[in-house]
Amino acid sequence: MTNTTADFRPFRVDVPQDRLDDLRSRLAATRWPDELPGVGWSRGVPVTYLRGLAEYWLTSYDWRAQEAALNAHPQYLTTVDGQNIHFLHVRSPEPGATPLMLLHGWPGSVADFLDVIGPLSDPRAHGGDPLDAFHLVIPSLPGFGFSTPLAGPGMDSARMAAVFTQLMSRLGYTHYGVHGYDTGSWVAPRMGKQDPEHVMGIHVNALITFPVGAEGETDGLTEAEQQRWQAMQNFNDGYLQCNSKRPQTVAYALTDSPVGQLAWIVEKFKELTDPEGGLPEDSVDRDRILTEVSLYWLTGTAASAAQIYYEEISAHTWGDGEGAAGDPSAGSGTAHGSEWSDGQDDWAGGQRGTVPTAVLLSTHDVTIRRWAERDHNIVRWTELDRGGHFLVMEAPDLLVDDVREFFSKAR
Repeated sequence: MTNTTADFRPFRVDVPQDRLDDLRSRLAATRWPDELPGVGWSRGVPVTYLRGLAEYWLTSYDWRAQEAALNAHPQYLTTVDGQNIHFLHVRSPEPGATPLMLLHGWPGSVADFLDVIGPLSDPRAHGGDPLDAFHLVIPSLPGFGFSTPLAGPGMDSARMAAVFTQLMSRLGYTHYGVHGYDTGSWVAPRMGKQDPEHVMGIHVNALITFPVGAEGETDGLTEAEQQRWQAMQNFNDGYLQCNSKRPQTVAYALTDSPVGQLAWIVEKFKELTDPEGGLPEDSVDRDRILTEVSLYWLTGTAASAAQIYYEEISAHTWGDGEGAAGDPSAGSGTAHGSEWSDGQDDWAGGQRGTVPTAVLLSTHDVTIRRWAERDHNIVRWTELDRGGHFLVMEAPDLLVDDVREFFSKAR
């Protein structure tokens, strides 16, 4: 089933020691800012908290152990349409396993999925049904991790989808599923729209849905849906504005300062994990968070990983002719929720998808069902009472269960 030609080059993560030494030197020499007393997390990451996390990164975190965890799984490099792609390929011991691609988001990486690789690929060894086994393909999105450098501008979700459908074809998989969250939830449905003959099912969490200006589309929302729509409109999108409008400019600070990169990412783990009032490490293991940050730092991908926001948001939303491209104040927007509604048919990929799709909602998701059903062929809808945006790391058991149940029927 698997293509074993020279198209795929075996790969192992092996960061040079001098790069790790440089990281430690920079952490030790951090220039710390002052902060206003008593503001907590309301204006950004508190200095006291970040000092403690940076100290742990410097003195206690073991990158080599995390590197070994990644290298426990077969990895490869290949080139598709001029784009370098890194991916894990974990074949199940079950011969009848279903091929499944797992797609991460920002600020994530292939390390997001380390806790679910075993249960999904070898359920027999994890107390599950061998009929629920998957052959796993877990790529780094273009511009992320080791899928670098970007081949050029224009690498939006549609182009990523085209790259990944070609990758699955080269691997010999003619009938497969796709799971994605965050950015992956943009790419996975695109794969289904581009290649419905081969994509058997799409499973997403952290899916974003938008109004498109249709009459009555916000009428009759349930109380929970009203809260989700309000949360979307009230969301502090400072990082999104920077990533989507000036990804290169903000990257200089992130690429030069490991503490800057740490703060930029850990703030998302604070805001989007469950429980909302806890610290990031209350929901996701501290070492896993630092592995995510370390991958961005050690690969120098702050700029290239942010480009997807520019391609999707600036290109499709604010460059719509209502004002200067990239300037929401020149268009119709009041809150960013209304700005996002412009051009979101592009994000939805045009025509409604036909591939059976499952949507899994955690406590932090803002997905509105009727808008999701407008754009996708939703056949399964599951709402959870725990877990946040980074569900695969916060509550991997919930994700594994839902993926198994959906694909057992999609087969």
